[in-house]
Amino acid sequence: MKKYVLLLSTLFIISCHTKEQVDLIVSNANIYTVDEDFSKATGIAIKDGKFVEVGDTDEINKKYTAQNSFDAQGKTIVPGLIDAHCHFYGLGQNQQVVDLVGTESYEEVMERVVAFQKERPSNFIRGRGWDQNDWEVKEFPTKDKLDELFPDTPVALERVDGHAYLVNQKALDMAGITAETKTEGGEIVKENGKITGVLVDNPMGLIDQVIPKASLAQNIQALKDAEAISLDYGLTTVNDAGLPREIVELIDSLQQAGELSIRVYAMISNYPENLDYFLEKGIIKTNQLNVRSVKVYGDGALGSRGAALRDHYSDKPGHFGAMVTPVDQIEALAHRIAETDYQMNTHAIGDSANIVVLRAYEKALKGRTDRRWKVEHAQVISPSDFNYFEKGIIPSVQPTHATSDMYWAEDRLGKERIKGAYAYKDLLNKAGLVALGTDFPVEQVNPFLTFYAAVARQDVAQYPEGGFQMENALSREETLKGMTIWAAYSNFEEEEKGSIEAGKFADFVVLSDDVMIIPSEDIPNITAEHVFLGGVQKK
Repeated sequence: MKKYVLLLSTLFIISCHTKEQVDLIVSNANIYTVDEDFSKATGIAIKDGKFVEVGDTDEINKKYTAQNSFDAQGKTIVPGLIDAHCHFYGLGQNQQVVDLVGTESYEEVMERVVAFQKERPSNFIRGRGWDQNDWEVKEFPTKDKLDELFPDTPVALERVDGHAYLVNQKALDMAGITAETKTEGGEIVKENGKITGVLVDNPMGLIDQVIPKASLAQNIQALKDAEAISLDYGLTTVNDAGLPREIVELIDSLQQAGELSIRVYAMISNYPENLDYFLEKGIIKTNQLNVRSVKVYGDGALGSRGAALRDHYSDKPGHFGAMVTPVDQIEALAHRIAETDYQMNTHAIGDSANIVVLRAYEKALKGRTDRRWKVEHAQVISPSDFNYFEKGIIPSVQPTHATSDMYWAEDRLGKERIKGAYAYKDLLNKAGLVALGTDFPVEQVNPFLTFYAAVARQDVAQYPEGGFQMENALSREETLKGMTIWAAYSNFEEEEKGSIEAGKFADFVVLSDDVMIIPSEDIPNITAEHVFLGGVQKK
């Protein structure tokens, strides 16, 4: 008997010594790995920031030992969520200006601006988030009240989509804008020949030139604020859709110093100085930063009637919107970028802008393979133009745009054109994948609202009954892929993230509920209870 006990003890000691040491073991989880088979697992072993093995909890515990463990207690785990199109730096900047999101009238906008200026006085008042489509009077506001309240302090209030400003006379004077100012690719809105204070698309740049430049400290705080918000929602990678060189370099320096941990796929803004520097330098890639794409603006936004349409707006005869970047420039950019390893990611909302971009892509990429160029938004597509997405072009879309715009989009587009708008399933069927994002801070950061909008096509009050154009809803599996592995693929990062598989970064999220089976109306209430980035718990 003593020999038997001794033998068991010896075997136990040997087995312990043969176990591989890892940094963290996750057990008793309901894991959606989002691998090729969309398989499930219950346990994970993690070492040096990467998944070592994914499988059954009991088997993981037999093979590995770790000082740290995480018992998921049956909770659902999904790969770290990727926002395929957002304005990460812009989100941080917004924490430093007047928040106008959700205002229900122009009067409420004024109240918030006055209150903010009393609390945090500024010599140049900035705000963002107003949307006249949410007001009882759904027309662009005018600057009259701003002029009355702030005759000597410049004010610039950005529309929620980032494609229009409401400014006062002081700001117009500083920028040298008069009724005679000529601009292309946008509009200085006038009534009876007088400037109203609303600037759409390119004329906004004249105001940007006189807005005080943010300090280094302000920029650092903006990035840290944006990271805190993003991680709290379970985002571990963000695709920032348009950054200047100095912010890209600041992100890199903060990451290298350990002061910023979120992973960033940075699209450089289409400025000559950016192109000259980055295209010559080539791809910049670390474990946390990937710089290999150019963000180009094709047209404006539908909400401000800046989207470029083939036929006039149904609710504004004779108005077609406008190309922000002229057609010949888009074609020239496409050819220049095609000669490099960089990706071209172009904002295209209207059907006219989309066909311009798709034709330019096809021409520039002729004979080139696996370039993964994206159309950002791909919002209104003519029936005959969906076929372009069969040629390796990736639609990068934002499901909450459909549920934010559905109340008035048909007014802008009419009964026929609306059928080709927000057509995510049609795009998926042609392209084979869709990359999903939010476009925050245009929309809310919350990725579970993205998930809900994609599968239910309703607002949080379950309107409309039965969903908006449900033929273009995505399945839950397609939606999760669009927020993980397909988004990673669109970034050339599918070998390192987007699924829970051995060898990939240990980025994952523990959810409050099972997003794959919970009633759809409850999806918006899901939270990211715990967030791991490179195997390190961030929440």
